Amino acid sequence: MLWTIIGILLVAWLILFLFKVAGGLIHILLVIALVVFIAKMIRK
Repeated sequence: MLWTIIGILLVAWLILFLFKVAGGLIHILLVIALVVFIAKMIRK
């Protein structure tokens, strides 16, 4: 589940970045996803 969310956010971020339409929202979501992922990895 977590990997799916991270994958979707990464793909969306790359697509938006490539089309130079990247807004602040997708970057914030990507950062939140990375923080959650790192937090889960530290707890294991």
